[in-house]
Amino acid sequence: MRAVSVWYCCPWGLLLLHCLCSFSVGSPSPSISPEKKVGSQGLRFRLAGFPRKPYEGRVEIQRAGEWGTICDDDFTLQAAHVLCRELGFTEATGWTHSAKYGPGTGRIWLDNLSCRGTEGSVTECASRGWGNSDCTHDEDAGVICKDQRLPGFSDSNVIEVEHQLQVEEVRLRPAVEWGRRPLPVTEGLVEVRLPEGWSQVCDKGWSAHNSHVVCGMLGFPGEKRVNMAFYRMLAQKKQHSFGLHSVACVGTEAHLSLCSLEFYRANDTTRCSGGSPAVVSCVLGPLYATFTGQKKQQHSKPQGEARVRLKGGAHQGEGRVEVLKAGTWGTVCDRKWDLQAASVVCRELGFGTAREALSGARMGQGMGAIHLSEVRCSGQEPSLWRCPSKNITAEDCSHSQDAGVRCNLPYTGVETKIRLSGGRSRYEGRVEVQIGVPGHLRWGLICGDDWGTLEAMVACRQLGLGYANHGLQETWYWDSGNVTEVVMSGVRCTGSELSLNQCAHHSGHITCKKTGTRFTAGVICSETASDLLLHSALVQETAYIEDRPLHMLYCAAEENCLASSARSANWPYGHRRLLRFSSQIHNLGRADFRPKAGRHSWVWHECHGHYHSMDIFTHYDILTPNGTKVAEGHKASFCLEDTECQEDVSKRYECANFGEQGITVGCWDLYRHDIDCQWIDITDVKPGNYILQVVINPNFEVAESDFTNNAMKCNCKYDGHRIWVHNCHIGDAFSEEANRRFERYPGQTSNQVV
Repeated sequence: MRAVSVWYCCPWGLLLLHCLCSFSVGSPSPSISPEKKVGSQGLRFRLAGFPRKPYEGRVEIQRAGEWGTICDDDFTLQAAHVLCRELGFTEATGWTHSAKYGPGTGRIWLDNLSCRGTEGSVTECASRGWGNSDCTHDEDAGVICKDQRLPGFSDSNVIEVEHQLQVEEVRLRPAVEWGRRPLPVTEGLVEVRLPEGWSQVCDKGWSAHNSHVVCGMLGFPGEKRVNMAFYRMLAQKKQHSFGLHSVACVGTEAHLSLCSLEFYRANDTTRCSGGSPAVVSCVLGPLYATFTGQKKQQHSKPQGEARVRLKGGAHQGEGRVEVLKAGTWGTVCDRKWDLQAASVVCRELGFGTAREALSGARMGQGMGAIHLSEVRCSGQEPSLWRCPSKNITAEDCSHSQDAGVRCNLPYTGVETKIRLSGGRSRYEGRVEVQIGVPGHLRWGLICGDDWGTLEAMVACRQLGLGYANHGLQETWYWDSGNVTEVVMSGVRCTGSELSLNQCAHHSGHITCKKTGTRFTAGVICSETASDLLLHSALVQETAYIEDRPLHMLYCAAEENCLASSARSANWPYGHRRLLRFSSQIHNLGRADFRPKAGRHSWVWHECHGHYHSMDIFTHYDILTPNGTKVAEGHKASFCLEDTECQEDVSKRYECANFGEQGITVGCWDLYRHDIDCQWIDITDVKPGNYILQVVINPNFEVAESDFTNNAMKCNCKYDGHRIWVHNCHIGDAFSEEANRRFERYPGQTSNQVV
């Protein structure tokens, strides 16, 4: 191991791993940072591991001439603060456990490290003593420091890496430069970025494994054969600048810098003698093949229904990993979750290799089963299901340990076709889109008619700004500058599109109900969002029928919680038949769920004695098996509050005394079966087999990271006197086949009613 200097840059065109690079094999090693003069007692510190940025990594300490690591037992953010200052940074922004940056080697110098955060040196913190540890290197701790240097700490944090030779960045350069080439670029000469600029790679010994790794870095799931005769003919007519040779990858690496490779020496005059520049051609994943209008290629065609998916991510190619087992979707425990397993998931879904293997439910918690734990992949598997793993019980893992991924994506350039103007920060503003052809491009506005949360979600994703907090139809308070032309109208999105151009919109004549720049579309974006789920098992456990006298339903009638036929009933005589159940609504996202309306517009309801903050929060429906609605109930308005929370979460919202309303992350709002409007009026429903459906946030009024899990469905059997509710589940918790069986299944098995 030797030190290499740090080169860190963010290219305009590629979303790639941030890596380190060196000049050449023959270049001298930069000097190691001076030892600490105060408090460190001759210790030296460095960051190591992969993948990472220059201000994060596995913490390693040199003591008595020997480098070692720190165990994550009892490690805290306070300890990370002390270590980041030892490394020359102002403070820590986070820390990692379980060898996120890979296991180290040698001694484990510190265990059970306990710091207050104010210490001048790690030697002042309590621990088990130097070299006294019961850990393995699978428990190595890492830190994420704020990218801001301590004053006067110049050139004193030389980061060390395990690999002598590192490649910082890779791209494909098309051999034929003329003409407007479509993005993403899938074929071209391999170029690597070195300190002196972009250089080509000698193709001597170049293999399909090398191509596989390069394609993975660039966001493609696989590689294909190249017409080398064409490229060799072109190579004879051009000058080349080679910087790399003897690349030998196994094919499972997540990054080219993990392969065996060599850099040319500065004075090498016979570079790549008899060879040519390496050329790679990559296969587009299904999502991007559709985006570019290309026919899906055989390499990327899924076989049958997908058995792996990502949920809760702000961007394409990231999210909580969920797998399909026995017809039901469940999560993966993060024990031993690493870059190899994450890369298998990414390639299986049509992306490249993984940029990050995420642990600790970084993409939000799932609900329901945890199907896999201790997944160990080599990186060659076609599916996560081909990797060895361990079946687990509920005691082994919790949803706070759900695994996630961030995948490498192809560069499509969609973010250059959209911008925001007039906002107070880069996360908000009036939406402007670019239209036209090269040489005649112009920016314009979007008509605000029907613009909502789903359309805003696509705009924020295209901008690379995460989720949409709000989709605004009026933006008079944001100055649009000199852009006044409306160039797009009638935009309707499903929420999954890569860009607004993929949404339905008027392609010719622009039509706006309200004209003028004040009625054009705007967005407020956010890096995080809430995610609401209904606890479906509780609905099944608490469902029952009540015949409630009309004289007890005046309040409910006022709030429109009864069927329309109740208006013509003989009040106050008679009764209504109600299907009652409890609903427990969890927020498992990464931001609190807050009502769209501000406090000034909340409505006081005298009957129930509290303010309602949303016009419609939940729909309750009884459907026939073919989807026809036969009865409905809904909370005309809701009071949102934290009824209960997980052990380590405090309540923040309470409706009483005009309090703030919302649902905190990790908390839930419980509506008991015995409160008003927590029912469906089934007075007019005939005996038969039905589906009970509950939909949260049905009009997408409030942004969430995942709207597909907002519906819950149950089978119902009603004989005119009793009702049986069974098989309740979140709408996307079952496989497609299981859902088809669910909708046509006429009976009920758990209590033998047929």
